[in-house]
Amino acid sequence: MTSASLPTAAPATPREEAPLSVRLAARGLDGTTFLVLPALLAILGLFVYPFAYGLVLSVQPKAGAWWANYARFFSDPFLYDTIAATLRLALPVTVLNLVLAVPIALRVRLMRRQRLLTTILVLPITLGTVLVAEGLLNFLGPQGWFNRSLIWLGVIGSPLKLTNNYWGVFASLLITGFPFAFLLTLSAVTGIDPALEQAAATHGANAWQRFKAVILPLMLPGLAVTFCLSFVQAFSVFPSAVLLGAPAGATRVISIAAYQAAFEEYDYSLASAIAMIMGAVQLAIVAAVLWGRSLLYTGPVGGTKG
Repeated sequence: MTSASLPTAAPATPREEAPLSVRLAARGLDGTTFLVLPALLAILGLFVYPFAYGLVLSVQPKAGAWWANYARFFSDPFLYDTIAATLRLALPVTVLNLVLAVPIALRVRLMRRQRLLTTILVLPITLGTVLVAEGLLNFLGPQGWFNRSLIWLGVIGSPLKLTNNYWGVFASLLITGFPFAFLLTLSAVTGIDPALEQAAATHGANAWQRFKAVILPLMLPGLAVTFCLSFVQAFSVFPSAVLLGAPAGATRVISIAAYQAAFEEYDYSLASAIAMIMGAVQLAIVAAVLWGRSLLYTGPVGGTKG
């Protein structure tokens, strides 16, 4: 056999490169991923940039070192007391909203006319904070229907002071915050499969035992989120504290301090520092609630409908 009769290997062909779209998809950059870009740009433009700008502005005081604004805030009782004043309003209102929302949501989910009742319960959220405050001034004021009715019934001899103080702001936050807490709680409750509760009842568990052992653990993740969002909403109170409270006294909340620094003292650097402190307090409370939830319940939340 001669060398000419031996088979020869075919020449190697250059490997075809995958299209660019395929290579991007392999890295997670496909058409679906690009749909996130508008939301990402909105977050960058509406949250990340303003936050970064405010943070930089807060460390550029009119005089002194970069921490001068923060030092001024925590060295002046008229400023740092606003944190406690805001917490005294936001925390009780948030807890009470949850306490009211849970049983009402549990009842509403079993009703046939759920949509109609839900619409009625969330109606106050459509009125706006200012309109609710004006209504409460007329209803709870010294000559309002509430005081006049109590005097006519002989319950009290003189009008109760329910506005321009702590209780006026508390009532406003409760009315405007309940629909928000109720909707979030209702969504968490309606996601629980009724078969789980029925199975517990079959094993002899009463209503309280079913709530404590079945419903509450499955609701905890939703309740924690509801608490956090409701708290953030209540902590940022401003119109109610001005219209129904005492802006220079018991209801001088931290948002009023930021407003006065910005638009009365024209110190935008100090106002930015107060806003950063405001955000830090909210973040600390939210982190504590989420951490507490993980301690109370660490199981799955998949025992729901769907």
